[in-house]
Amino acid sequence: MIDKVLVFIRDILNVHLTAAAPGMPPSAEDAVVFLDGDKSDPISFQLNAVTALLISVEQEHVLRAANPWQRVAADGMAYQVRPDLRLNLNVMFVARFKQYQQALAQLSRIMTFFQSNPILDPRTAPLLPQDIQQLSLDLLTLPLAEQNDVWNALRAAFQPSLLYRVRTIVIPDSQALVVGPVTGEPQRDMIDASGSAF
Repeated sequence: MIDKVLVFIRDILNVHLTAAAPGMPPSAEDAVVFLDGDKSDPISFQLNAVTALLISVEQEHVLRAANPWQRVAADGMAYQVRPDLRLNLNVMFVARFKQYQQALAQLSRIMTFFQSNPILDPRTAPLLPQDIQQLSLDLLTLPLAEQNDVWNALRAAFQPSLLYRVRTIVIPDSQALVVGPVTGEPQRDMIDASGSAF
């Protein structure tokens, strides 16, 4: 699931950054790339590109059902499931260009895109994978000391960059157990991350 999210964000930004630079000669190389696996220790950011890098994964505890262990389907059948795993991803975009203003321009285009599209769903982003209902992106501003910690952890020289929190990746339990039909007082259907009764 995490890989689908990052690939989707990379691809949608590639489309935007290509369209956002009219008059520039077409390039066979992507504007947004991932780290080269052979050059990850120490990290080497590709020249003349923006590198998307997963910094951390956080579990979201706020959005939980009242009874996370039981769900009722539309047909009245009860299921016992483990609570959905809800994740937020902290993704950094690092711009490395020979000309400093080019790096700033690419980061500005990324900010403009996410400012105009803070929520990505099937309506605003038709290529969103079917098992992901929506993603929202928030720009994070770290204090200088924390930024220094991040770059020290990466063991890399500072480059112009942006940090975004991608909310919320929902991973449901794929091993649900049928408990049986609901008896007694009717229960309200639980709504899963896809927006349908489960």
